[in-house]
Amino acid sequence: MTAAARLFFVGGITSFRALWNWLSPWIYIPTMLISPIFQILLFAYIGRSAQLESDEFYLIGNALQYASIPCLFAMSQMISGERYQNTLSAILVSPAPRIPLFFGRSLPVILNGAFVSAFSLAAGSLILGVHLPASSFAPLALVILVAAFSCTGLGLVNGAVSLRIRENAVLNNVIFGFLLIFTGANVPLDALPDWMSTAAQAMPFTHAIEAARQLVAGSSLGDVSGLLGAELLIGAVYAVLGYSVLRWFEAQARLHATLERS
Repeated sequence: MTAAARLFFVGGITSFRALWNWLSPWIYIPTMLISPIFQILLFAYIGRSAQLESDEFYLIGNALQYASIPCLFAMSQMISGERYQNTLSAILVSPAPRIPLFFGRSLPVILNGAFVSAFSLAAGSLILGVHLPASSFAPLALVILVAAFSCTGLGLVNGAVSLRIRENAVLNNVIFGFLLIFTGANVPLDALPDWMSTAAQAMPFTHAIEAARQLVAGSSLGDVSGLLGAELLIGAVYAVLGYSVLRWFEAQARLHATLERS
């Protein structure tokens, strides 16, 4: 148990630190802290000029949705990056238990995604002058954490797929675009075509964004428990799916004696 816990926590942190090992840490600021502010302002001012939704609507939607950048890219790079540096094969032949090995890598990603989202929400509210009730701070923090968990599960699926495609950065951007449109971040779900609003129910952020908006409007955590539970379930399903695909690709790699299938 001690070895598994060490692999989960220490291995996850070490892997996350390796993402920034070849970059200047200062790149974190424009990528993770400034970019989401511009996204929030872009859609908020489009909404103002077109007289559509309120600043609060776009602030909450985009602040939560931008967590997809750290969650999707980090999880996929933790796998495809190992493959690119020719260290993935050494990991897969090791006797390390796979659950703490892979899920431990997701923990710092979830925390980072939640931090990026919370920072975006706080900074955006100050810039746009949107009032967030103090009573909503703690419930919002929980919703943000659950949203980051949900998207990290999807990131694990994308990371598994990266074992079969060479450039998954393009796929990350495509998924980001889908999450931007489908989840209600900028367009109300009831304004979308039926098939899009139906598909949105199985995507990360859809339920979390709605829960966050209700909390800011005065609802209690109990009022949004159903939405929070749905978001947790979606994240768990994606996490299990991603882990299953990883194990299946690992078995295929052992069968064919190669990871290079793309």
